[in-house]
Amino acid sequence: MNYLSNRVNAVSESQTIAMARKSRELKSQGIDIISLSLGEPDFATPQIIKEAAKNAIDNNFSYYTHVSGYVELREAICNKFKRDNNLTYTPDQIVVSTGAKQSIANAVLCLVNEGDEVIVPAPFWVSYLEILKLAGGLPKIIETTIDQNFKISPTQLQAAITPKTKLIIMSTPCNPTGSVYSKEELKALADVLEKHPSVFVISDEIYEHINFCGGHQSFAQFESIYDRVITINGVSKGFAMTGWRGGILAANKTIAQACDKIQGQFTSATSSITQKAMHKAMELDFETYIKPMRDQFLKRRDLVLGLMKNIKGLKCNQPQGAFYVYPDISYFFGKSAQGFTIKNGTDLTFYLLDKAHVALVPGAAFGSDNYIRLSYATSEENLIKAIERIKNALDALSFG
Repeated sequence: MNYLSNRVNAVSESQTIAMARKSRELKSQGIDIISLSLGEPDFATPQIIKEAAKNAIDNNFSYYTHVSGYVELREAICNKFKRDNNLTYTPDQIVVSTGAKQSIANAVLCLVNEGDEVIVPAPFWVSYLEILKLAGGLPKIIETTIDQNFKISPTQLQAAITPKTKLIIMSTPCNPTGSVYSKEELKALADVLEKHPSVFVISDEIYEHINFCGGHQSFAQFESIYDRVITINGVSKGFAMTGWRGGILAANKTIAQACDKIQGQFTSATSSITQKAMHKAMELDFETYIKPMRDQFLKRRDLVLGLMKNIKGLKCNQPQGAFYVYPDISYFFGKSAQGFTIKNGTDLTFYLLDKAHVALVPGAAFGSDNYIRLSYATSEENLIKAIERIKNALDALSFG
């Protein structure tokens, strides 16, 4: 007897988390698994941020704060947006939450009614569709390909908008593809949205600082759509603070107040200690604290792309941000080895987990099973070893 709600039964488990769990299970059995599945920087949180958290504990900053975060933190976030993005916000437009994922969920639950259409460019981050399911929204997927660097065109966006469209959710830099929209590309999309004043945008910019093409561009920079853009950010990726759970939402006051109300009933404020750590992170300069990590990710990207050139059948573009490679693996469909027949990306990831002991995420999790996602947020040693294993396993596949 299934007594759980239809709501929870409709939601799928995150495949990135599922693959990470499977990796841990195999490791616990003594199998040497190299996990390239989770998007988690392998760097330590900067010491200066940790000291700020320790000081908060020592000074007994351990009581409830404002649901949206204490006001000095929100002021620091406003200063960050002005300094880094030339975006003007006031503290009552900022909501601090327990990770960017909660920020996105807050915004969706505040905007989307049952039956509203929500445009989602594919590939998309795994949780977008599941959050929409919880809100009763109807995803309208815009397909992209590796040949267009996984970025939608203004023509595609215009064609997807209908009278039922409420929202578009997209990310730049993108998880899973690493694609980064230029100012000109965002402006072209903004010009389309100008014509549709009832359509809002959730712009997921959590990978802002892991950008290899000369600086991040925020969607909210265009005055004509500024009030309709909900900017999502946080400290997990750029500051190596995944476990701290600190997310940021910036929006017009009406949406921010609505998100505050939703969050007040679900979780209230995020950890007061995390807030103090976030406050320090907002004040750090890029060159000293973030660029060294960014440069290491760039070096790893180039290492991975160089190694993958030696694998026949993989088709890769050059991602311009985040820390993922998203190759087309359709060349291997129909091939077999050791009892495995590859029909799609999901089959290939399980084959590589079983035979190469490398954990990846199938493209089905992000909207297309012709691809797999590889995270290079690990050491160069692990990357070299993992790609050698992948190459050997893929070279063993053949048509029966």
